[in-house]
Amino acid sequence: MRIYLDFNATTPVHPEVCTAMQEMLRENWGNPSSTYIEGARARRAIEEAREQVAALIGANFDEILFTGSATEANNTAIHSIARANDRTRFLSSTIEHPSVDEPLAFLGEQDSKIVQIGVDEAGRLDLTALRLQVDDRTALVAVILANNEIGVVQDMSTIAEIAHRVGAHLHVDATQALGKIPVDVATLGADSLVGSAHKFYGPKGAGFLWARDGVPVAPWIRGGPQEKRRRGGTENTSGIVGLGCAAELARRELPVRSAECARLRDRLWNGIAQGVHSVCRNGSAEHVLPNTLNVEFKGAAGDLLLEMLDGEGVSVSAGAACASGSIEPSHVLSALGRTPLEARATLRFSTGLGTDEAQIDRVLALLPELVARAREVAA
Repeated sequence: MRIYLDFNATTPVHPEVCTAMQEMLRENWGNPSSTYIEGARARRAIEEAREQVAALIGANFDEILFTGSATEANNTAIHSIARANDRTRFLSSTIEHPSVDEPLAFLGEQDSKIVQIGVDEAGRLDLTALRLQVDDRTALVAVILANNEIGVVQDMSTIAEIAHRVGAHLHVDATQALGKIPVDVATLGADSLVGSAHKFYGPKGAGFLWARDGVPVAPWIRGGPQEKRRRGGTENTSGIVGLGCAAELARRELPVRSAECARLRDRLWNGIAQGVHSVCRNGSAEHVLPNTLNVEFKGAAGDLLLEMLDGEGVSVSAGAACASGSIEPSHVLSALGRTPLEARATLRFSTGLGTDEAQIDRVLALLPELVARAREVAA
């Protein structure tokens, strides 16, 4: 049996979510835009899911817009703010997801000013630099709530205070945070926020954008009256229902899930620190998702270590990726000040539902020998 420790990449679909989706596919397959009974049933299911997602983040249900992914939701939010604003200055952090970086880069090509605020060596946003860069020309501040690679959680309420002081919009990518830590839009001070079902035991292809009442949302996908003309196209009813069910389960089970993930994550880290010499934990150990552990195995070839773990039945993620035939270090680790060699020696472990002590102990038993071999190759 394989050991899956890459829950930040994606999660298995929860059995209750599967059941809810199967019922929609088999019985409530009507077009939600149709006025007869089959359409009405599908519409009711979508609206119930909207309420479930809203409850997860403490929002009003009619502020939820369903999308095909968090990537689509980020693009929709960023371009909506750009279109509705005369201001031309857009701020983000140096550790954002590409679905924020790339639409901002596109705006930069259209003569907007894009400013990236750095982070400290623990991965926390430089609030002093943010204060200096935010001014009355700033349209948007976009910050990821919890980073997907290092799991570091930002001080979003302070970021909101800085952004709102000059009337800037705060956009929050909460994709990795949902289902792992409490997420409340009022507490965060967000103006818009996105999430994706497959990060918290829902299906792929179902995401959402929350936009505070009064925030303009321009359709990124045009072609119909769906979602109050904010997103055209017949709704992915079963996927939306799966998202809603996953949101309800996350809201209900969050304390237990978080505590267990943290316990197993800490067991893994303590075992690595004791059993493998010359290791370093990347990112804050205090302000971090309960399931995420990013570790540098100094002097090791991380890509080889990942392959060897895979060969032993263990799935993890690397701190570097192959691009255009070369190994490129993570931009997140680079932003923390890690060298390319340090980033390439890094692995990310993330626990989740189904992870248990036996799996953690198996990985701990494997690592000393595998790390030693990976270091020999890199030497």
